[in-house]
Amino acid sequence: MSKIAESLPPGVLSGALRFAFGLPRPLRRLITGPPITLDGQRLHPDAHLLLRLQQLSGEDWATTTPAANRTAMARSNALVTGPVVSGVSVRPVSMDGVGGRFYTPRGLAGGSPLLVFYHGGGWVAGDLDSHDNLCRYLAVEAGVRVLSADYRLAPEHPFPAAADDAATAFGWAVANASELRIDPRRIAVGGDSAGGNLAAVTALGAEAVKPVFLLLFYPAVDATRRRRSRELFGNGFFLTDQKMDWFLDHYAPSRDAHADPRLSVLLAEDLSGLPPTYLATAGFDPLRDEGEAFAEKLAEQGVPVVLRRHEGLFHGYANILGVGGVFREAVAEAVGALRTGLALANARQDVSETA
Repeated sequence: MSKIAESLPPGVLSGALRFAFGLPRPLRRLITGPPITLDGQRLHPDAHLLLRLQQLSGEDWATTTPAANRTAMARSNALVTGPVVSGVSVRPVSMDGVGGRFYTPRGLAGGSPLLVFYHGGGWVAGDLDSHDNLCRYLAVEAGVRVLSADYRLAPEHPFPAAADDAATAFGWAVANASELRIDPRRIAVGGDSAGGNLAAVTALGAEAVKPVFLLLFYPAVDATRRRRSRELFGNGFFLTDQKMDWFLDHYAPSRDAHADPRLSVLLAEDLSGLPPTYLATAGFDPLRDEGEAFAEKLAEQGVPVVLRRHEGLFHGYANILGVGGVFREAVAEAVGALRTGLALANARQDVSETA
């Protein structure tokens, strides 16, 4: 992060962002320069402007130390998450040693579905605050309760600590369904990036009670291969090749762990037991191809899956709710998929009970 960016309060920077996004398109084009087209995709003007402003300000998701990375992520999120989403009550929870935050839309009746959500951040950064507004948005717009898990981070707690905590949070939600006023037969799991990894791993390992829906934003699913998208988009589009190596070196420093399905869930032999899945990728994301390979394998093994590539966006768009309408539209689409998936799960339950 540049000294200039560090010296300015987040409120000033976020105000400058909103001002830039309010400029007429010709002036925005002066800031961004010519359109960027790569792999047959055009970077959306909103995404292009945000990346360019990030470059000009010196704001970056630093990878010098874990502490610096966490600070940079928190600062970056504060600039783009937007005003706090209202209409939801929030309270802390403790889930057998795993911290969490529980979101209930105001007026939502008991017996609602639940989304257990795992935040992104490369297993090194991110926390309940970094994804607070996203969880609020998902709760209010989908009409569900949301349980956000504060799993342990690397390198203080390397693999498989995060995966273990993710499973603990899901098991706790099932065991405490009555107190949470949720329907244990309609629990979805979801997450973004590293959190998407944890959601898929949790769903795969669930035993007595399994989630009924999987909501994945640009998940990391294979630590053993460098796919073409990593070569194409590994520099200049927020998540970089260098950052991916840095995160993985902190979370799973032993190469032996990289092929473990609790990290590289794509390598699991049998994915047929996973629930219906909505998987969104971003066109300009190094993780794009592995996420799409995961969706393809799900479909091959008979799992109902909707794969959606947002061609003009980059990694991390789910947290960008405050600027540029295209990011919010992409998250709204995922909300619609979540609502539909939970409604279909409810219909399946009704059929099975009357059969």
